[in-house]
Formats: sequence, C-alpha cells, structure tokens
Amino acid sequence: MKLSLPQFARLLVSLSFALGVFWWLYKDIAVVQLRDAVAQSSFFWISVSVVLSLFGYWIRAWRWKLLVEAGVQRDLPTMRVFWALMFGYLVNLIIPRAGEVARCGALKRTDGIPVGNLFGTVVVERMVDMVCMLATVGLAFFIERTVFVALIERLVAVDQVTENLSTWLPYGVVFGLLFLGLTFWLYRRIRRHSKILQIRQFIRQFVRGILSVSALKNPGAFWLSTAGIWVIYYGMMYFVAIAVPSTAALSPSSVLMVMVMGSIGMIVPVQGGIGTFHALVAFILLFYGIPDDQGKIFAIIVHASQVITIFIVGMVSVVVLTKSTMKSKPANG
Repeated sequence: MKLSLPQFARLLVSLSFALGVFWWLYKDIAVVQLRDAVAQSSFFWISVSVVLSLFGYWIRAWRWKLLVEAGVQRDLPTMRVFWALMFGYLVNLIIPRAGEVARCGALKRTDGIPVGNLFGTVVVERMVDMVCMLATVGLAFFIERTVFVALIERLVAVDQVTENLSTWLPYGVVFGLLFLGLTFWLYRRIRRHSKILQIRQFIRQFVRGILSVSALKNPGAFWLSTAGIWVIYYGMMYFVAIAVPSTAALSPSSVLMVMVMGSIGMIVPVQGGIGTFHALVAFILLFYGIPDDQGKIFAIIVHASQVITIFIVGMVSVVVLTKSTMKSKPANG
C-alpha cells in the first residue's frame, strides 16, 4: 500500500500522538512491576479470552459474508472472508481506519467483488455496531448510574457546553448551508467529467452494498451474530478481569463499564487504540477503587493480548491471501 506525502504525515502524527500518550501513562511504572503483575495473572483465563476473541472475529467474518453474499448473489467461503477481515485488522495496527479499505481490497483480489459493493457492506457493519455501542452505553448507564453521572460531572462542564452551543450553532448552520450550496454548484459544473463518472459508479456500487442488509437471506442470523459479537466483546474483557489479581473482584456490571470506556478509546483514530484505550480503561477503574498503576497494568494486559493475537493471525492471513490471489489469477486472466 503506497502512501502519499500527506497520508504519511498524518500517519506520523497519529503514531506520535499514540506513543506520546502511551509514554506519558507508563513512564512511572517500572518494568519489574509490570512483569510481576503479568506473572501473577492467570494465563488460563487470558487464553480463554484470546480463544473467545478468535471466535468473535470468525463470527464477525461470517456476518460480513452474509452482507456480501446478499449484495452479489453468490456464495463465499467463510474462511476466506475471515482472512480478509484479519488482514484488515492487521493494517489497522499500522494505519488507522485503513483496515476497512484493506479488507475490501483483499476480497476483491481473491473473489473479484467490486470494492464499492464491499465498502457499502462495511459501512452497514459500522452503522449497526455504532447502534450496538450506543445501546451498550445506555445499558451501562442504567446499571451503573452513579458511576456514570460522576464520570460525566468530572469530564464535562454542562453549563459551558450549553453556552458554547447556543453561541456557535447559528454560525454552524449558515456554514453548512453555504458548503452544501457550493458543493451542488461544483457538481453541476463537473458532473460529466470522467473522474466524476467513476465516482458515481462507485457510489452506485456503494449504495448496493448498503442495501444488501434488506436482501439478506437470513436476517435473523445477521442480528443474532451481531448480538453475539458484543456478548463476546464483553466476555473477552471479563475473562482478563478475573485473570488479573487487582481486578478479579470487579462486578460484572463494573466490567461492562470498563468495556464501554475501552470501546470509546478504540474509536480514536490512532494505531490500534494505543494510549487512548489504556488511558480511558485506567481512568474508569479509578472509580471502582483500582489504583492508577494497577488500572494501567490491567489495560496493557488486555490490549497486548489482543494486539499480539491480531498480529499473529494477521500475518498468517497475508500468506493465505497471497496464495489465494496467485491461484485466482489464471482463472481471471
């Protein structure tokens, strides 16, 4: 994957930010302290978490396959979709958000499916997952109301936010209308250009990908797998929590709150959630009486177990996809 100079600059900025936050968090924690904490943790439960995560990735691949098949009206091997998905996760460790494009490109090379269709299905996945995440936040708020309110009061100055919103909202509306008008005028001027025609073709494929959710052969399986993915996410966090001595006494609802904060940390566009995941997980654990250093150690164990898993399986996916692409070339040629 070739990067332009601006893309490379953004990559360096995001990586520098991630490493800076990570260094700031862990600069006062001795290596021996981290080593002792890892040694005292239960590798059995951490292994259970890793195995569960692999099952979760497979379920996610199967769900993606359902969407893709609905859009292209053909069957796909689940394992090939799985390897494409894991390749995308591997790329995300290097270039934030590029993994979504990378997995689409991998499946295009192995199965010849238009990228526009594939990217549309990815957007559907992300929209569904965002709704699930908001539902999870709502559930955490309902169960852990006291902690949630204390968290909001500590992070957000409600009066200041309201004042800023009332001041800047009219300007935002005017700017938005001007931007839409300029965009429409520009489109009318260049709509017959070859590049615009290519973009329109991509958009048509993209829309077909999004509409694939309405053409699912088995919508029940899609929604059941979606629920299963989020249950598995919780299980991954819970098993590591009981594996680490400092967090073993956390209640199931507390772990749910930790999962919510970790999920928010992973949304930030930095490589693999480095730094942001650790900061938010350690921060929320303070509300449950977990010391700052122990919260950071827990965060690094959770994160490292997943990063190592993604790296190993992702590297295997590179080999598998390369072989699949080489086999498909004679047939496509």
